[in-house]
Parts: sequence; structure tokens; C-alpha cells
Amino acid sequence: MRYFILCSALFFGLQISSQNQDFQKIDSILKSKVEENHPGIAVGILKDGNIIYEKYFGLSNLQHKVNFDENTRSNIASTAKQFTALMILDLSLNEKLSLENDIRKYLPKLYKNVNDKIKLRHLLNHTSGIRDYVELLDLEGDVWWKRVGLNNNAILELIENQEELGFTPGTQYSYSNTNYVLLTKVIEKVSGKTFNVYSKNFFENLGMNETSFVEGYMKVIPNRANPYSDWGRGEWWEVPTVTKTNGEGFLFTTLKDQLIFEKAIQNADHNNNVLLIKSQQPIPNTEMKTYGFGLELEDKLGRKAVHHSGGTYGFHSQTYRFPKEQLTIFAMSNNGNISTNLIAQEIAKILLPKSEYKIKYNSKFYENSEANDVIVLGKYTYPLENKIVEIINNEGKTFWKEKNFTVEMVSEDKNLYSFTNNKKLKVRFYADKMVEYYPSGKTITYSKVNDEFLSKSDVENLVGNYYNKALKVGFDLKLNEKNKLQFKLSSNKGLNDVTFYNRKYGIANNFFLKVKRDLFNRVIEIKLTYGRAHNIRFIKKTNLKFQPKISTENGSINVTTIGSKKGNSSTILLTKNYANGNEIWYKKFGGSSYDKASSIIDTVDGYLIIGSTSSYGKGNYDMFAIKTDQKGNKLWQNTFGGFYNEYGYTAEKTKTGFIIKGTKQNCPNNTDINRKCTTNVWFVTIDKNGKEVSNQLLEEIKH
Repeated sequence: MRYFILCSALFFGLQISSQNQDFQKIDSILKSKVEENHPGIAVGILKDGNIIYEKYFGLSNLQHKVNFDENTRSNIASTAKQFTALMILDLSLNEKLSLENDIRKYLPKLYKNVNDKIKLRHLLNHTSGIRDYVELLDLEGDVWWKRVGLNNNAILELIENQEELGFTPGTQYSYSNTNYVLLTKVIEKVSGKTFNVYSKNFFENLGMNETSFVEGYMKVIPNRANPYSDWGRGEWWEVPTVTKTNGEGFLFTTLKDQLIFEKAIQNADHNNNVLLIKSQQPIPNTEMKTYGFGLELEDKLGRKAVHHSGGTYGFHSQTYRFPKEQLTIFAMSNNGNISTNLIAQEIAKILLPKSEYKIKYNSKFYENSEANDVIVLGKYTYPLENKIVEIINNEGKTFWKEKNFTVEMVSEDKNLYSFTNNKKLKVRFYADKMVEYYPSGKTITYSKVNDEFLSKSDVENLVGNYYNKALKVGFDLKLNEKNKLQFKLSSNKGLNDVTFYNRKYGIANNFFLKVKRDLFNRVIEIKLTYGRAHNIRFIKKTNLKFQPKISTENGSINVTTIGSKKGNSSTILLTKNYANGNEIWYKKFGGSSYDKASSIIDTVDGYLIIGSTSSYGKGNYDMFAIKTDQKGNKLWQNTFGGFYNEYGYTAEKTKTGFIIKGTKQNCPNNTDINRKCTTNVWFVTIDKNGKEVSNQLLEEIKH
């Protein structure tokens, strides 16, 4: 018996000694990050339901040399989202709401034209498609943190003006602070109390009496830390706080309160606390499992983890929970020069046992790859098409290149690569895509972008003014003196160069542009993605003209319509001009009535003019095509149409001839003046000699 007691004492003595050594290492890490007279940090650690480490370093207020201590209340930023989500979950478990409910049950002014359900669970895990207000306000020309008194009501009003989502709910993940601001409004609707009152009572029930969301940017918060950063200047600057949004962040709390909560989380199973148990799990019925109730659920450090970070300029925080190991690390700081995320990871690596984590890629990773080698090099888009990744070759080596990031890739097998800085992350290439395979089973698929030569007319077609009425913001695409496209946002003085990879995708600084054309190949809108604000529709306001001009080496070829002196007819005029506009030669086409030109295309051996005519054909107006040689001499002309009005607008080359694009009118009769006629887009396929091969009616044009 005595021998057993001695062995037990020795074992626990060694355990305590090892733990003390770990704490000394942690102290050393924190002291290396924060000096005594610098903005501070607080770190707490729990193991098996007990607090084993709680320490404070640095200052909460530099001006008055106030220590960062157990009374200090710091802003944990987005780590606060778990508490807003916890309130929603609590209301759900008490049957006050359902996570399957559409948010418009509570906020009916939102997205009236969106038919898809926007469920509360979509907001909880950022799959709603609702754009982040931070980027929307930035697009308006004044960043959010400069807007004195900005609150949740202002954010709600901003979103009520939005007519579309960034994507269909449930189909994508895009982190958005707006989701959690809107959830505070749901809580208010359901509870009948203001969010500040409701949340304060909620925290008190959790035993967190020193925790509350910001109520007013000027309201005093006892023992409040101030946020600091040196912004690269080498001296500390305080970041002003003039906003009062909450729910998505702006939760002021003490380390003591956070440790009370973390202790309750670790003991939830023992206490059968259903609310806290469920809060650490994926959301029921969700399409994605890596983000839950305001918490990230993706594995970390080779093991299962529940975690979240937060950052609002000088303020930041990090929670790491490792359920299997019953280990929790929480850190918060008002020092913008350090990272609580990286510090918490360093601490976790000290305390966690050796991982037995087994890599398990998504099942598709193990399927047979492409039978033949595919072309790896090229450009690829992210799932939400807001960035371009380039796979490039440099001196025989393959690199992954983004805007400000380049890393070498290593070939492991046919069409399979890893990274020099992360061997466990794999990329497999397919004919039309590449897929990232993560050790946790997560995948990200990128679509291949086909490079396409943009002709001068393609570029000129992009030029114009684009406008979004919800934001009351527009942008211009214009050509500079070197005929290079430039992007100018109406709310910003700066000009950005534009790179278009093909006729659909382009990038201008931090803006991703996705072009939409009508059936006549005219650019009618551009969807702009800016950070977490996806697919914002900007309509082209400038006149949608067809292409009446072809640029040549020393000038241009132009086609236009000229009226008669008496105004009872019109003629098509074709001219060749010097670069200064002076005419070299001209040709006229048409008959005794009205003949109109819309566009012209280069056919290598000459030109094809497209328009409409009432001088020739079968009806009032017929589609009109005129083929000339390179000197403008007519080779043939032809009309297409019936009794009513057919108009030709533009044409495209095919292998055997051309497709003429225009419109065709259909009426029930030709006698009733009150008849209702319809107009459809009409494509006519012709051979190289102008003979009709086929025609096709497409969508109706609404007037």
C-alpha cells in the first residue's frame, strides 16, 4: 500500500512539474509578444472542466497606464457571433421560432423579389447569399468605421434596399456580418424586447455579469480597454470607435466571464445542458457542416476542433475548443500588432498530446483521375467567381499565383499536385476544373477560365457607364489615351486598370467583373464582386449601340444612315476614313424608300453591312444584308422577312457563312389597328452568298 501511495505521489508530482514547464513556455510566448507598456492580452485555458491558466499582460489604456487585468472589458469582435447564434438556438429549442423559417416572416421588407427561401439557418452559417454590409458601405464611398452612430437600424435599411442576393441560399458559403445583424432583429421581433435588453438578461443567466453588447458609441463601458495599433508608423495610435452595430461583434467582456462560459461548455455533457451541447454541433438540416452556430467546425492542428476568431482593428480574440482532449484556449487583446489566433495555436501545440489524426480526403480524391494528362497551366475561378487563380510555369517549376500570393507546387502523380508549404493539401486537375482536397475531407472546386482574344470592338463594347440603383453607385469603364480599359467607381476618385481574361471575366484591383451580353452581343450589365459582396448587378446606362465602325491600320471603315433632303427616304453610306476622320472613299446603298444601317463586320475579303429596308423585300421593313469587297463595291444584297417588320442589327461569322441577328414582328392580322403584336429576337443563318439556310425565333422582347 505504501509503495502504491509513493508511486501515485511520484506520478502526480511529475505531472505537476510537466504542467508548470508548459505554463512557463506559455508565459515566455506571451511576454515575447507584449511588453509591459504595450497594449495588452488576456489568456485563459481550461482542461477537463477546470481553469488551469489565467493571465494578463500589458495595458488596457496607454494614456493612463491602466493594466489589462481581470476587470478589463475588451471587444471580442466576431467571436461574439456564437452568443447571438446561441440566443437564436435557445428560442428555437423553446419553440419560439424555427430555424427553417424564412427571415421574411420577421422582416417582410427584405428581398421582395427573391423567390428562394432565406432560412434562419442560412443566416447562421453564412449560406444566405446576403451581402456583407461592410463592403456595401465601402462601395458607397465611406467606410463603415467612419460613420458616426452607425447602428443596426441603418444596416437593416441598407439591406431593405437590396433587391437581389449574391447567390442562391444554401448553395455557397460567404461570411457576412449582415447575417448576424439581421438575426438581432429577429430576436427583437420574437422576444418583444430590444436586443441590448434581451442579450443582457441572457448573459446574466449564463453568469456573465460583466458582458454586454455595445449600446452607444459614446456610452461609458466601465473598465473598457481601448484599441491600439502602430499602423506601421512605429508609434501607438488609438483606433476611434464611432459606430454602435452589434450582434455580429462589438461584445465587451472580461476574461473572467469568458472562462465562466467556457467552463459551462466543457461541463455541458456532464450537466446535460442541451442548449450548450447543440450549440457546438452542425446546424440541423444544413447543407454545409464546417460552420455552425456562430462557430467554425473545421478541424485544426490535426484534430477535431470548434473555434472562431474576431478582429475589429485594434481589438481581436480567438477561441479554440478541442472536445476530445477537453482543452479550451481563449485569448483576447487590444493590441493590433499581434495575433491572438497564432498565439492560441502556439499554446495549443504545447498542451495538446501527439495527434493520432488520420488524413481522410474526400472520397472523390481516391477515384481514378483523367485517363490522359490534362493541361494544368491556365486560369481558374473561385466558386463565387470573385478572384482568378493562375497556374503558371517559371523556369520549369509550377506555381499557384493569386493577386498578392505565389507558392510553388510539386507534382506527385499524373494531374496531382501538392504545395511546398503544405504537403497535405492536394490539388487534382481535370479537363475543365481543378479541385483542392483538404486532409479534413473539405473540397474547393475551381472552374477553368478559357483565355479568349478580345477584339477592339469587344473592348469598345465594354466602354460605358454602369449603375446600381440600390446603392446609388455607378462605375465607368473608359479607354485611356493608350486604348487601355480603366475602371472608375463613382464613389472613389481613383482609376484602376482593367484586365479582361475573356469576354466574360475581368479584374480591376479588388473588383471582380462578370459581363452579361444580350442576344445581339451587346454588353448590357456587369455583375461586380467586391470582397464578401457578391454579384452586385450594375446595369449599363449608356446607349446600347451596335457596331457601326471597323478600325483599320490607318483609319476606319464606317457605316451610317443618311436622310434625303425632303425627308421621305434614307440611304446607307459606307466610308473609308483616315485616322483623323478625313474621308478616303464612300459608297451608297439602298433604293427609293427607307434603308437603314445598324452595324458592319470585317469578312477578310470585304465587309458585311447589316440593317433594314423598306425599299426591297416583302413587308414594311425587312432585314437587310449587303456584302461588299474591300473597296466597298457591292457583291450581293439580300432581304429576309415577311409581311410585318423585321430589323437586322448585327452579324457573326460561321464556318459556312453568317448568322444575322435581329427582330421579327408577328401580328394576329393586318387590319385591326388595336391588334396586339409581339416582337421576338430572330436569328437568320445564311451562306457565304447571302442565301438563307435557316432561321430561328428566340425570346420575346418586352416593351
